Amino acid sequence: MACNSCATGKDGQPKGCKNNGTCGTDSCNKLTVFDWLSNMSLPSGEAPFNWVEVRFKNGRKHYYKNTENLTLSIGDVVATQAKAGHDIGMVTLAGELVRVQMKRKNIAEVDDETLKIYRKASQKDIDIWSSSRDKEEPMKVKARQFAIDLKLQMKISDIEYQGDGSKATFYYTAEERVDFRELIKVFAKEFRTRIEMKQVGFRQEAARLGGIGSCGRELCCSTWLTDFRSVSTSAARYQQLSLNPQKLAGQCGKLKCCLNYELDSYLDALKDIPKADVKVFTEKGKAVCQKVDIFKRHMWFAYEGEWMNWHKLTVDQANEIIALNAKKQKVTSLEEYAEDLIEEVETDFENVVGQDSLTRFDGPKRKKKRKNNRNRNKKKPQGNAKRN
Repeated sequence: MACNSCATGKDGQPKGCKNNGTCGTDSCNKLTVFDWLSNMSLPSGEAPFNWVEVRFKNGRKHYYKNTENLTLSIGDVVATQAKAGHDIGMVTLAGELVRVQMKRKNIAEVDDETLKIYRKASQKDIDIWSSSRDKEEPMKVKARQFAIDLKLQMKISDIEYQGDGSKATFYYTAEERVDFRELIKVFAKEFRTRIEMKQVGFRQEAARLGGIGSCGRELCCSTWLTDFRSVSTSAARYQQLSLNPQKLAGQCGKLKCCLNYELDSYLDALKDIPKADVKVFTEKGKAVCQKVDIFKRHMWFAYEGEWMNWHKLTVDQANEIIALNAKKQKVTSLEEYAEDLIEEVETDFENVVGQDSLTRFDGPKRKKKRKNNRNRNKKKPQGNAKRN
């Protein structure tokens, strides 16, 4: 993702604003929301909504109340309230669209645990925040080594410092419950700061780290997807996809979230289509369904023992035969209903270069002239010449 003034230059470096994800428009960042209400004025007498959306590291967002009535706009760095101390983040959304986002995420405007914005960040706040961010990568290398030394079945995926540098949050993934009490003691002794361990799922880990999917685009979970719904293999079966784990799994190792995107359309189309394991009975014999085209509403049947000969029926015809079989009646054969498998489609190709011939620029082939070898007819000398 990039804003209008950003692009990729030489060696992957950003062009345009050259802020590499921290520009004022916030369009280069993860989970960016376009403020489509920014150009609309409020009705007379209406006060602006006093909540703002603040983004932290790797797309982590929270909503804070602007109790001090600060003049905030997208891109401002602010100091926000935390459980202990304060945190530093960037304003990503302000105005009426924040009310829509909070309603969508079921966040109440009146709550005892409402967090507030203290002030716009000063240069001292930004310096402490930047120095804390610089410590995260070396700490992650050491933390992973400590977990390996203690033989814990866990993976530390990321570390995030609080804006004032008073606390470090360690994000980890694990298949089972992990007893990390000894690990916290080692961390506190080594890093000299308050430690918080936070377990995240594999989908959340992929969302935080980001990456490129098999479609060639950035991962949905790191760009716009915020709710992770469960994905089951039945979604692949409904869409007639091959149950190949290597193709259906994403970078998180779980089933791809995009399997749910078109599932509702397939379920609507499958409402009146017989199941694939359906069998129809005719006087000629029993036929089994071999293939279903969901959106063209075609089904192919083959008699038992004649698996190579397929007969194409429409969904309505198949339902008619099944309804007759339910009444203990049999049709004569599928050939009465079947349509031709090969449909002749006349394609009228047009000459893309007009009426001219494709070989109009080819010159006539010239005949190669044979070179006369003057010595061809000369007789070769017999014997070797004697030297004087």
